[in-house]
Amino acid sequence: MKTIEKTAIAVAAAQFAMLCCAPAAGQEAAAGTETATVVVTGQRAALQSAQKIKQDADEIVDSIVADDIGKLPDRSVTEVLQRVVGVTMDRAMQGDPQRFAIEGSAIAIRGLTYVRSELNGRESFSANGGRSLNFEDVPPELMAGVDVYKNPSAEQIEGGISGLVNLRTAMPFDQAGFRGAVSVQATHSRLYGGKAQPSYSLLLSNRWKTGLGEFGALVDLAHSKSNTRTDNFVIDPLYPHDEIEPGRTVWVPKAAMWRSMEYQRERKGKYAAFQWRPNRQLSTSLTYFRSDYEMTWSEAAMLMQHTTPFDIKVANGVYDAAGAFVSGILSDPKAGGINVNPDRQVYDRNSDTTDIAFNAQWRVSPAWTIEADVQRVRANTAGFASDVATGVQLPSQHLDLSGKLPVIHFTDDDRKYLANPANYYWAYTMEHLDRSHGENDALKLDAVHTFDHPVLRDVRFGVRAAERESRTQDTGYHWEGVTQPWMVGWQIPHVARLNDPRFAAPYSVNSYPNFFLGDATVPGVIFPDTSLARGFPGTYQKLHDFHQILCEEQRIAQGWGGCAPWQGKSLTDKPEDTNLVTEKTKSFYTQLRFGFDQWRFPVDGSLGVRYVKTDLKASGYTVFTPSVPSGSDGGPVTGVPIPDIPAYAAHQNYENSYSKLLPTLNLRLKASDKLQFRLALGRAMARPDFSKMQGRTTLTQNITSTTDAETGVVRVTNVDLSGTASGNPMLRPTTANQIDVTAEYYFAPGNSITLAVFNKRLKDIVVDQMSTYNLPDASGKMHAFGVTSPVNGAKGTARGFEIAYQQYFDFLPAWARGLGVQSSFTFVDSKRKLYNPVFSAWCQGSDSVSNLNMYINGCDTDARSFGNLPLTGLSRRTVNLALMFDQGPVSARLAYNWRSRSLQGLSVYGARGFDAKDTNPASSTFGATNLGWGLPLWSAGYGQLDGSFFYKLTDNLSLGIEAQNLTNTIFKQEVTQHVGQQRHAWFVTGPRYTAQMRYSF
Repeated sequence: MKTIEKTAIAVAAAQFAMLCCAPAAGQEAAAGTETATVVVTGQRAALQSAQKIKQDADEIVDSIVADDIGKLPDRSVTEVLQRVVGVTMDRAMQGDPQRFAIEGSAIAIRGLTYVRSELNGRESFSANGGRSLNFEDVPPELMAGVDVYKNPSAEQIEGGISGLVNLRTAMPFDQAGFRGAVSVQATHSRLYGGKAQPSYSLLLSNRWKTGLGEFGALVDLAHSKSNTRTDNFVIDPLYPHDEIEPGRTVWVPKAAMWRSMEYQRERKGKYAAFQWRPNRQLSTSLTYFRSDYEMTWSEAAMLMQHTTPFDIKVANGVYDAAGAFVSGILSDPKAGGINVNPDRQVYDRNSDTTDIAFNAQWRVSPAWTIEADVQRVRANTAGFASDVATGVQLPSQHLDLSGKLPVIHFTDDDRKYLANPANYYWAYTMEHLDRSHGENDALKLDAVHTFDHPVLRDVRFGVRAAERESRTQDTGYHWEGVTQPWMVGWQIPHVARLNDPRFAAPYSVNSYPNFFLGDATVPGVIFPDTSLARGFPGTYQKLHDFHQILCEEQRIAQGWGGCAPWQGKSLTDKPEDTNLVTEKTKSFYTQLRFGFDQWRFPVDGSLGVRYVKTDLKASGYTVFTPSVPSGSDGGPVTGVPIPDIPAYAAHQNYENSYSKLLPTLNLRLKASDKLQFRLALGRAMARPDFSKMQGRTTLTQNITSTTDAETGVVRVTNVDLSGTASGNPMLRPTTANQIDVTAEYYFAPGNSITLAVFNKRLKDIVVDQMSTYNLPDASGKMHAFGVTSPVNGAKGTARGFEIAYQQYFDFLPAWARGLGVQSSFTFVDSKRKLYNPVFSAWCQGSDSVSNLNMYINGCDTDARSFGNLPLTGLSRRTVNLALMFDQGPVSARLAYNWRSRSLQGLSVYGARGFDAKDTNPASSTFGATNLGWGLPLWSAGYGQLDGSFFYKLTDNLSLGIEAQNLTNTIFKQEVTQHVGQQRHAWFVTGPRYTAQMRYSF
């Protein structure tokens, strides 16, 4: 892989081609007429450079090159990558499909997420439990270009089945002498409002010739802020009712919910590069890269808490032909209303990655070159999430789903009810803390021997040794009720109302101004003040003291009971709270490059093999904490016996070792100077994410019970012994045999049509599977816990094709010759087959992780399962279309990106629950309404239009404006149910505008 070295050559070659070539193919100048000269600047020059990289590369690669120093064509690296053919961007927050990520959160290449990331040809990553960078953390202002490699070669570091993303920074020797650039920006979000947020970048580069050789130094700084807002409607899944419409089953939601999230992020980058060339045979470089990402958001969310969906009544109901709810008035008179929680959540995350590398290249002789590379990476992240909620029972909700957006009709009485603090109570708190540290030290030695031979060009070989460590601490999400309706009558006499002076704590009305940019209206709702969420743990303790006051009242009145004090979670350095994984890799490769230039149709390529040895060590604890049924304090317990299993914590060390042989073949046939074909065969591997290899297992004893409010007798109805393994240190890598075929026609500088067909056959895909862990009770009797853990349990395929076209229309009249188009289409199809299939037509059991049928196939709210789902994150079709104009001082672009629907997750939060109805006619619990359900959650097809316009006032100074989401496109989610695809969520972020000034010198 020689992209870094070839960049300067490619740029020069592109410039030479532009000067030498005539206008576009088929546009010959008539005899005796003057041939027009096309002046190439801005994004057109960048496209030509990227095309030259693709055309000359040894592998199949697509590139994006900065228009100018530090000027990639989008606001984040993830947004840049989505413009590459075959690449899709995930618009949900990482690990949280219920929230929208405006700048994207992750990418997939050709439908697969086994993506490896590099910085200047070296492995780089974030401390996110994965193996690649969080691309949204990286300042795009520091990048000179981005290369996406779609097939492996032996000299590439192993690890990317779907592809490799290499982020390239500038080097001082890329410039002829002194060069500087500064940019200042201001970004405004239409929905968020407020002041525009500033950004800036500064680059200085120079080189000097001295008696000790030539020196070069480059410093690049970037800092940007962005404030955005997302408004959201959510419709609960539909539940089957056979009592609402005579002789017909209709499907009805509990209600519609809404939320608004304000998001602030700050991204900082520092980069420095130094080069020294004492003579023509020796060159060295030292680079320092640092990215810091600080993100915080606050959300006012109406969350569903209602637990009796089959008691929902509908007045004036309208349903579609399948029986799905369209409009009507929802209520639950039996429960006194629909129970919801106005939830105030805050979230903070700070992440950083530091990458230091030294490289030396020595040309020992005309035939031999040796290269040494040393790298050190350190990455950290720390997160804090806090929820504090009130509770309120909606008397009814008039909901209409017949239009583009949900419409909730509120009367004046409804608004007064929601504005009255007496109707609210303090409901719950939930905290989460995590921190992770990752580090990697790598040494790489390479040698190249160049042949003086008509066929053999060179042979390359090298070794690499790396040691990577991942340390993770995570409290999990700790939910605990303050006062809940289900506590009333046996644990507390009543809920803690906001208007009761004994339970005074700060709250405020969130009025949701400019909701959905005025396209929707919702009433003001009383939420906990943000200070309560940010004041953890002190404010949490204050709220839970309200519970203790009421609990003591109930204990005195009934003569029995008691309440344990609240205990918050915190991060500790205890071994049992820490997951540690250490991975050592050693690899060797050899690769022969050859070329048959004398053939009628010249063929060149490379044949190589890479051997990789991996040794992994992990340590962790298996822990169990006994639990007691709710309400059992002081009262007798009857029903299903509860095993008396003592608390347990056992440390365990793991060792895993494996080796892989990865052969590759890359061939290119040149049918002409403009037309070439490629064939690539290879085997690739992707090691499991570090989050999947943790050694901790948590065992739980879930007790289902009821309490008699008069006698205090607790009746246990079920005891579920289950567990979750945070990971599996014994996992093997996923591997793939793959083939790629391309046809590439470059009919003018910057103009091309390319086609690629690919097929990847994967094995040892990681899925969840059940195992058994036995623990003894106090008498020595063993009890089996059903533990869900990741295993190499499936195989699959991903196949499809890509087609891309780009051209500037130089044949147009002079005033329009700057017009161009860039477009691409990708189709991907995937299949997955479990080694040990798990499928049952009917679902049973709770929503715990032990319910594999629910978590692998999905279960509807009527207990029917789904199955036959595609790979997560894969869109079958993706389209990119950009209209460009570059002429004189003007450079403009309108860029549209669209992807078809994709599966975001199965049984994820917001699309799972424990109140499904058992409609299996053969079930002994037919009619029960306590089964687990989990639905497939999809992102609907989504397209977004972005634009930019830049004007050069002088050769050095330009002004411009960029715009994202110009048409205010609504991002939508759907869920699959047996009554049909149902709309689940709507997200609006509004357009964003960035004014920019750039000056180079």
